Amino acid sequence: MTATDPALTALAQGWCALSLLHGRIEAHIERALQTRHGLSVREYSLLDVLSRQHDGDGGHLQMKQVADAVVLSQSATTRLVTRLEDRGLLSRYLCPTDRRGIYTNVSDAGLKLLEEARPTNDVALREALDEAARSPELAPLVRVVESASLPAPA
Repeated sequence: MTATDPALTALAQGWCALSLLHGRIEAHIERALQTRHGLSVREYSLLDVLSRQHDGDGGHLQMKQVADAVVLSQSATTRLVTRLEDRGLLSRYLCPTDRRGIYTNVSDAGLKLLEEARPTNDVALREALDEAARSPELAPLVRVVESASLPAPA
């Protein structure tokens, strides 16, 4: 393949379209969450991921797992956790079986904020997808996103 190979050009165009869709969705959700709840998309994502932890086996996430789930580096995730902890939305504690491990839980205030912000996130996501679906280059990607969220046939 050469640099002018049509397959590479199509691949690059597809990547650009995907990046554009992601950027538009994230910016739309960011504005809505910031305006109504004082949360960034990353803060919302972190609260959401941590709220899904449970007390069963493997139910609490280590910082690397949290970082992977919110698509940030471990150091950026730690800074984000610290900011939310300073706001009273999270708390950290030592793992009872491994004193080197630190776990993070969403506080009652964090759960309340997340509950209030979830409809805003969902509506903003729907709005962003609907707007993107009107663009010929983004519509196929929107359909893929929407089909991925449908339940699998029984």
